[in-house]
Amino acid sequence: MRPLRYSINVTLDGCCDHRAGSPDEELHRHAVENLARADALLFGRVTYEMMEEAFRPAWTGEMPDWMEPFRRTMDAAKKYVVSSTLDRVDWNAELVRGDLGTAVQRLKQEPGKGLFTGGVKLPLALAELGLIDEYEFVVQPRLAGHGPTLFAGLSKHVDLKLVSRLEFGSGAVAMRYEPRR
Repeated sequence: MRPLRYSINVTLDGCCDHRAGSPDEELHRHAVENLARADALLFGRVTYEMMEEAFRPAWTGEMPDWMEPFRRTMDAAKKYVVSSTLDRVDWNAELVRGDLGTAVQRLKQEPGKGLFTGGVKLPLALAELGLIDEYEFVVQPRLAGHGPTLFAGLSKHVDLKLVSRLEFGSGAVAMRYEPRR
């Protein structure tokens, strides 16, 4: 069974707004290494649209050269998009419809290296269903002073066991956890 891995940047005060972090070259390299551990990405609509806008080849904004490997990896990846509002997707993506738990279990049962997810709302639903096999929190050395925060509204505790820790030159720390079952 393919594991479902979740990774997100979060500030010291718990903010997970992508604009509050300070991603740099080292953190983008780490993200590319994470994505290499997966056959496909699983996104909610908001994360999918944000990533598509930023990293699709037609993107015309200025991007540092060191972001290009991340952009290429994101562009080439197979994507599954959980959405009840989108009628169609492209960018190597497929809509996921119906019962979330059943659909994700089906994806996890396919052969391969794993699935990778990010964002805020979809991971909350996946955590509620006990479907996330690995959590990675990349804690940024910053206080944002605003939200959103992770797992707001989670109905039950999810106890985690630390399995690895990696410190970056920026002062960020990536901590990987597995659920205690």
